[in-house]
Amino acid sequence: MIHFAFQKRNLLGTVLVTMQFSLLIGLLALALARALHSNIPLFSLLLVATSLALAIWTLMHNRPGNFNIRPTPKTRGILVTSGPYRWIRHPMYTSVLLGAAALALMSTPPAGWFAWSALALVLLVKSILEERWMREQHLAYEAYRVQTNRFIPWII
Repeated sequence: MIHFAFQKRNLLGTVLVTMQFSLLIGLLALALARALHSNIPLFSLLLVATSLALAIWTLMHNRPGNFNIRPTPKTRGILVTSGPYRWIRHPMYTSVLLGAAALALMSTPPAGWFAWSALALVLLVKSILEERWMREQHLAYEAYRVQTNRFIPWII
């Protein structure tokens, strides 16, 4: 029974990750024409720089062997509460949303923002599932969850 539940979680996680990357590829395709003409808004560059800085900072505190691209926590994973995790529970999702916002700005409206909104919804669902499963695996997660925000410090 436990093995079946784990397989079900992995399948659901795989579906969500597939949706996430499909939407990112769609956003990239929508923004490509503008990027090829070197018509990149300054604000898009700022969003990309912020996204990359947050991703690097996150990786410095949570090594790749500790997290999973699917929302299923690693069996022997540890709870990280330092670096960006001190303020937000899902800094990599925030990084993805910032980078995707840069692409949406370069896309044809409203298609780019529709794709970004769909991506935000997918990441919200992933975060909800991940948090549910993290509470099962890490006794300290609930206290950590209460003290931090999901995506944006002091806001969301």
